Amino acid sequence: MPPRRRPQFTQENVEQQLQQIHLLDQSSSSENLEQLGPIIKQIHTNRQQDAYLRTLQALIDSKDAEIEKICGDNYQDFISAVSTLFTVKSYTHNLRDKIGSLDSSVSQLGRGLAEKKRALLQSKKTATNLDEAIDSLQASLRVLDVVDRVGEMVKEGKYWSALRSLEDIQSMPQSSLSQTPLFQHILMSLPSLRGQIKDAVTASTKQWLLEIRNLTGDVGKLALEAMENRTRRWRSRREKDPTIRLSRVGSAVETVSYETTDDMVLETLKVDFSPLYQSIHIYSTLDSLDELRKSYQADRKAQSDLILPVPLQLPSLVPLTEQIIGFFIIESHVLQTTGSFRSKAEVEELWDAIAARLAEAVDDVLRNVTDPDSYLHAKETLIAFILTLEAYQYSTSSLHAAVFRLFERYATLLERQFSKRFKDIVVQDDYQPMHVDKPTEKDAVLKVVWLSSAERAELSGFSTPLTFPWSQSFYLCCEDIRDFVQRFYQFIEGVSQHHRNVDELLSKSLDTILSDHVSDSYCDKLAKTSTLSQVAQIITNLEHFEVACAELERTLTTLRSAQRGGTIRLTAATSFAKSQTRASARITAFINSKLDDFFGLSEYDWTPATREDAPSMYLYELVNWLTTVVDSLQISDAYKDEAYRAATAYIAQSLTDLLTDRNIPVVNENAIANILVDLDFLEEQFRGVGRADLVSLFTELRSMTSLVMSDSVTEYLVPSLRQTRYVYVKPKRLTALLEKLARYGASCRDQVSREKGEKRRKEADAVGRLFPGENR
Repeated sequence: MPPRRRPQFTQENVEQQLQQIHLLDQSSSSENLEQLGPIIKQIHTNRQQDAYLRTLQALIDSKDAEIEKICGDNYQDFISAVSTLFTVKSYTHNLRDKIGSLDSSVSQLGRGLAEKKRALLQSKKTATNLDEAIDSLQASLRVLDVVDRVGEMVKEGKYWSALRSLEDIQSMPQSSLSQTPLFQHILMSLPSLRGQIKDAVTASTKQWLLEIRNLTGDVGKLALEAMENRTRRWRSRREKDPTIRLSRVGSAVETVSYETTDDMVLETLKVDFSPLYQSIHIYSTLDSLDELRKSYQADRKAQSDLILPVPLQLPSLVPLTEQIIGFFIIESHVLQTTGSFRSKAEVEELWDAIAARLAEAVDDVLRNVTDPDSYLHAKETLIAFILTLEAYQYSTSSLHAAVFRLFERYATLLERQFSKRFKDIVVQDDYQPMHVDKPTEKDAVLKVVWLSSAERAELSGFSTPLTFPWSQSFYLCCEDIRDFVQRFYQFIEGVSQHHRNVDELLSKSLDTILSDHVSDSYCDKLAKTSTLSQVAQIITNLEHFEVACAELERTLTTLRSAQRGGTIRLTAATSFAKSQTRASARITAFINSKLDDFFGLSEYDWTPATREDAPSMYLYELVNWLTTVVDSLQISDAYKDEAYRAATAYIAQSLTDLLTDRNIPVVNENAIANILVDLDFLEEQFRGVGRADLVSLFTELRSMTSLVMSDSVTEYLVPSLRQTRYVYVKPKRLTALLEKLARYGASCRDQVSREKGEKRRKEADAVGRLFPGENR
């Protein structure tokens, strides 16, 4: 690369550059020295300082030569000019003297003007200070007016405007007023003014709380009325639509179809929440929301504590629940509309406390109440209360548990109330078959009582007038049982409960009523009844009650299955079966007592000289009475058969006892033959009335007497013969009869009789030795 050539400066170059900065330009009145910088920079950059200075010096020398040439050429003109200059100089000195004198006079005049100007400036300064003072006073007056209006706005309840006014004072731009003691004092008083606003807002909130407390009853009452209408509409719709029959008010299906908003009650009463909202806003601005939150919670807790009186009066339960409902509807609205001001936990704390206190208060007030209707009224009030607050998402499980506890006590009281009614029904019954004259009466009775399908169909086919097999007590008891069940389930209607617990409690109550108060009452009546027809009617009633238990169990199970309930199990049928056994025994005892009267008229001769061909006269009356009475009893054939068998067995036993009783010391064969004649008569009579099966009950008596009369005692002593032919003959009774025959023979005077008597004694001894344990 060839070496870089340095630029060469000529006088023309330098002159041109100086021309650019107007150093050589006579027409220019100013110098353009800004252009000098780039020229010098270029010189230094190229390191041509010396060359440039030499060129510049050459230019200066050239110009000096030009000046000398010009001066030499104009010398005369120069001299003339100098002379002129001296003339001018003299004039100048004169002018200066005049100016000096003028200056002295002007100075004297100026000093006076200066004094006046200083006075004028001082006046202007004073006026300026006065203007500033006036401005400051006016600004102060405006601030003081704002402060004064803050107090008025607080009195008028315009708390937010008052607070904004204070903010405006504090945020005023810097001015002369800002430095004044008055303004500083006002600034120092702003916290106090804010405190006054806060106190006024607090007082306003507490006044609002007092007004809200006075409105809570109306809110709750209107909410209960709305829930009652809602429940009524849903019940009507549920009756028309089987698919939603099991859905209760508040269920998902019902809630979806319910279109009214929860705020309807508050909107209807035009409840104003603006004081609370204003307080929240003011406290939030003052950064004191936590203070308001704590104060509000404490005030609401105090109000909730005052709602429940101690002790609770039952007539005041409805207005009390209205107060609580209104209280928590307002709390729900505040919770939903105030953001983070209220927490759900705070509201639930109040709710849980008052729910527990309400449950305890109701439990205490009903503890000594014995009227089931009072429990029912309390339950209906609590259920309406629960349903209403469930609509606002409050948990009511503890109240449902309390209602169920009341239900258990209600069931006990209801059971006690109906128990007395059942006893009165049983005692006051005339035990005559129930009679109806009109078809409507028949249908009404059949609609109430529980019967088997076959009997119901049979009775439905009969025309009126009609006599039912049961008496009035069965019908009235069935009617009361239906009433009991209806009132039992009336209590749990709307209760969120465990069906199994309810069903078990109903089963237990019904079993107690039917067993302890119906069946046992019939047993007590049996013990006091001396009329056989009434005993028979009691048996008929008991039979129908036994059937009714099964039908009632089936009916209730069907009813509860439609409501997702369990199976109803009743054990009272066993009690009625046992009572029937006791009633049957009562008939037997009554018949036996009458039979004893007949046997008391028998007047048997136990040592007759001859044998009778005809039966005893008392047996005619006995058989006639027995068949007439038993056949006339209004009881089932099974009980008639049982009565016949018991009576026949008693007759056989009585005849056997007559032959073997120790009170009759001696018997002869003629007496035994007469007994056999009576026995033949009885068997013939029973066969004549179609009771041939009763003849077997005389087997023991006939076998024993036939054994003795046929002189076959020796055969009885043979085990194989005894177990086949004489299995029904009991050794003890045979021995007693043989001993009586032996004593009769021993008392006779003729030899034959005495020998026969001795034989009977030996036979008795043989039987006694053969069965020593039987004859102790």
